[in-house]
Amino acid sequence: MTAADPYPTIKRRPNRPYVTYEDYLKLADESRIVEWVDGEVITYMPPVLSHQTIIQFIADLVKIFARHYHLGQAILAPFEVKLWPDGPSREPDLMLIGSDQLPQLDERRFNGAPYLVVEVVSAGSVREDKVRKFTEYEQAGVREYWIIDPRLNQQTAEFYRLNDEGILDPVELNHDGRFYSQVLPQFWLRVEWLWQTPMPRVEAALADIFESDPAFPPELGRLYRGLADRLT
Repeated sequence: MTAADPYPTIKRRPNRPYVTYEDYLKLADESRIVEWVDGEVITYMPPVLSHQTIIQFIADLVKIFARHYHLGQAILAPFEVKLWPDGPSREPDLMLIGSDQLPQLDERRFNGAPYLVVEVVSAGSVREDKVRKFTEYEQAGVREYWIIDPRLNQQTAEFYRLNDEGILDPVELNHDGRFYSQVLPQFWLRVEWLWQTPMPRVEAALADIFESDPAFPPELGRLYRGLADRLT
């Protein structure tokens, strides 16, 4: 790592032989994240606890919210996304497949651009998440891309939304630190939740979301507040 290049790179063997997509499928398995880009296989180290805690928290929020409003299916890694027919195969930490996209989902992979992709940065994935994957997700047409960086002295959350020209534009938080999603209408995420120790209970966070807007059925707020109180 140098001053001109602040991102640690994933170590790769020089002159690595070209690997076909078919060979990649033989290498990939259900227990690790293995991606394929331009004939190159990228294998990641197992994630650390903070990574898993954050992505599980976000996944639980997104899954439950999407299920209530029939917005699609949320899928955790490792699961393949073939972004376009001759393009890269990625395995996002979390993706949301829209209800109208479910025919593109089969037992092995999703074909196309998910509505939402979430990546939690690790020391070995910074360049991939913030540069290469960003470009690929934009090109494929991912509607929202969330990049969560929990590393020591980082703790940043970046949110991007696809504009009418097909560019992923950064989205600012509102005045109290909330990000409001468009692919999950009326859903919001308070970024400070991600850095709390311990993190809030998912039930309490959902209660905050459902109680914040009269457009939500009041029984949802009562349901999750009651669950949160019982579990406290």
